[in-house]
Amino acid sequence: MEDQKQLIYKDIPSPVGMIRAISSDIGLVAIIWEGEDYKRTKLSEPVRDDEHPLLLQTETQLKEYFENKRTTFDIPLDFRGTEFQVKVWEALLKIPYGITKTYGELAKLLGDIKAVRAVGGALNKNPVSIIVPCHRVVGASGKLVGFAGGLENKSILLDLEQGFTMPKLF
Repeated sequence: MEDQKQLIYKDIPSPVGMIRAISSDIGLVAIIWEGEDYKRTKLSEPVRDDEHPLLLQTETQLKEYFENKRTTFDIPLDFRGTEFQVKVWEALLKIPYGITKTYGELAKLLGDIKAVRAVGGALNKNPVSIIVPCHRVVGASGKLVGFAGGLENKSILLDLEQGFTMPKLF
């Protein structure tokens, strides 16, 4: 991983605050929340490039998502994590827009109901918020729990997917 080219980023305004999209030449590596320490994702320091095609594509698709014009993303991803984490993140991509799953349901989907805590740990390390929709995972009671972007933003994203209109901030 260390010998790969420099990571690049673009800051993107959104209804959930400024978000930082980080990319490699392969694909999107992370979406970091405003004020979040990107080191949670264990990535190297990126350099700014507001004109990188992949980051412009990410910005466009996020804008469409927040305007209720997009329910799926087709941005190439470059996951940086353990084999188990990547397996969990890939499972998140299968949770349909507007649907929530519990940690237990996700663990069961992965073939091991006892892996609930490990699934939670992998979700905590999900570097590509929104596009890899960890906001669609809720506690066993349906309560909103654990989200790097904060529970308020998790609620905003879930409300958006339930058909509520986002405030225009673009």
